[in-house]
Amino acid sequence: MNKLVTEFVGTFFLVLIIGLAVELGDVLAPLVIGVGLTALVYMGGHVSMAHYNPAATLGFWMCGTTKTPEAFRYIAVQLVAALSAAFVSLWLLNGATFSPGVGAEHSVWQALMAEFLFTFALVLVILNVAIAETTAGNQFYGIAIGFVVMAGAYAVWDISGAAFNPAVALGGLVIEAVVYDRSLEEAWIYLVGPLSGAAFAAVVFGWQQD
Repeated sequence: MNKLVTEFVGTFFLVLIIGLAVELGDVLAPLVIGVGLTALVYMGGHVSMAHYNPAATLGFWMCGTTKTPEAFRYIAVQLVAALSAAFVSLWLLNGATFSPGVGAEHSVWQALMAEFLFTFALVLVILNVAIAETTAGNQFYGIAIGFVVMAGAYAVWDISGAAFNPAVALGGLVIEAVVYDRSLEEAWIYLVGPLSGAAFAAVVFGWQQD
């Protein structure tokens, strides 16, 4: 239960920080998100390994660190936390919502590639700082994870919305669909891109350990 509570709290505040930072329109939003995630990883890394992301959970599962029943529980909790945080963000911002989307000057395939590449980078960093034997016991894991998210957000924010996390994306998209009857036609991008990126990261991580 302590792991699931940690996953809920970490995912909830990650999504809430993203929702508030994005809707306030601050150009420093990626920095705020990266710093916030860094702190949340240090909060929960020693308890649940601080997944806060179904894509990360997939990576850990493929590497054998997280067993199948626990992986399903983690993902369920992450999705509930993301929906809860998206709703709270909606309330705090008086009806304003957030969700990732394909940039006006970009194609669906460019957005898909952006999500794939930077989720791949994120999960590869997570696996290397969290479970690689040569980095065991390190104190930089939270900074490494927060920094790669911040870099990715600055790099592809205008292309895909820089979700790199199915829970983050679905939280905002589903709340918008329920409250404002908006389409979910782009939701697949934020499932296929991040999950395939995470799967490839797990494969590459395995090659690195050989």
